[in-house]
Amino acid sequence: MNPVSMRNLIERLENKNLLYCIKKEVDPKFELGAVVKTKDGKEPFLFDSIKGYDSSMIAGLGGDRELMADSIGVSSSELVPSLVESIVHPIKTNTVSSNAAPVHENVVYPPFKLDEYFPIPTFHAEDCGPYYVSGVLVVKEPNGEKRYTSIRRMGFIGDNRTNIAITSPELQRQYSMFEQNNEPLEVAVMFGVVPAVVLASQVSTHLFHSDKLNVASALLGQSLDVVQCRTVDLEVLAEAEIVLEGRMLPYERDSEGTFAELGGYYGGDMPQPIVEMSALTYRKNAISQTIFPASAEEKLPMCLVREMTLFRTIRQVVDVKSVHVTMAAAARLHAVVQIEKKTDGDGKQAAMAAFASDKDLKHVVVVDDDVDLYNPEDVEWAIATRVQADMDITIMPGGNGSPLEASHNLRGSRQKWVLTLQFLWTKKRNLDEYLYR
Repeated sequence: MNPVSMRNLIERLENKNLLYCIKKEVDPKFELGAVVKTKDGKEPFLFDSIKGYDSSMIAGLGGDRELMADSIGVSSSELVPSLVESIVHPIKTNTVSSNAAPVHENVVYPPFKLDEYFPIPTFHAEDCGPYYVSGVLVVKEPNGEKRYTSIRRMGFIGDNRTNIAITSPELQRQYSMFEQNNEPLEVAVMFGVVPAVVLASQVSTHLFHSDKLNVASALLGQSLDVVQCRTVDLEVLAEAEIVLEGRMLPYERDSEGTFAELGGYYGGDMPQPIVEMSALTYRKNAISQTIFPASAEEKLPMCLVREMTLFRTIRQVVDVKSVHVTMAAAARLHAVVQIEKKTDGDGKQAAMAAFASDKDLKHVVVVDDDVDLYNPEDVEWAIATRVQADMDITIMPGGNGSPLEASHNLRGSRQKWVLTLQFLWTKKRNLDEYLYR
């Protein structure tokens, strides 16, 4: 069976000698993050001794395709098809009583100070302070019929308060509806969950309107247990390590300060809503969780979901083999599309479909099926040996771009380009078989 709790997953990783267990004390300010950064979030670390705390912390669970795939019992090539299948055929979660939910083994009500219970790391020198990176936010539609999850950056303000970055248009719309009625939006934030839950949380609400906890259940092949929160009308995973319950307050904002963004630059410093926590629940000997900002662990789930969306769109116009959204380009700016070319123009047609599917895309490279699109050297080889700029590069001015793309923010240009490779040979690996077309 696939591990449905973080503790099950940790046990599996330990048995396979894939977990770095750090016994030496680390400081949550800078030091813990510096250790995680050595592996770019692609390998898991369990910190047993954190300065100022009795609890441990884990990071790096979901930054590697092979490890991500193994956690849901598939091969890496099956990750995107499994995600599609889980959206089409979700599995409903199973509600359990509070007595049967490990996350309710400890319940704390205000007044309390969040930073006295579990560490909140600070990662970079110019960060405005400590903040949560890995919390999976749970909200419900106003009619209460469907749950949505997403990961939201939350800066610690003090006591039982944080700010929260609500960049998702759907979440902004939902919060605005409550705010117009001068009502708070109830939220819950889960920490200590398996990669499938994080991956499902990145599925587009706008495109699919799926209950993402049901999608996570389908990814894992079994119904996940959920429990009713103590102070808000929401359900959370019964085997989450830690849950913050609270309300996003109307007409209150906090300037969040600067944080590390996916593009490798400082961002933030925008007024964001404030969340006031109404309860803190956690398991006995809870293991807290973080993600190093802009690492592979933060980027990979976004890449996988975008690859799924792009594949779904491009296949309508050409014979597409695979799609790769690169992590280096903020997990959204660059895509490599592999097609089986049937007619002239297929490459540009594929790229146009990609841009139509994802406004954040800036560059699209279209390759034949003899190029390993996951190998940047292979893609570079194809670009170097098959491209003539005047014939193969198409520039499209005036398109929308991503707010995470620094050059477009600073310079105002929104141009995108397409690289369609001319296939000079039918084969490239065996020199004896090179045949000029």
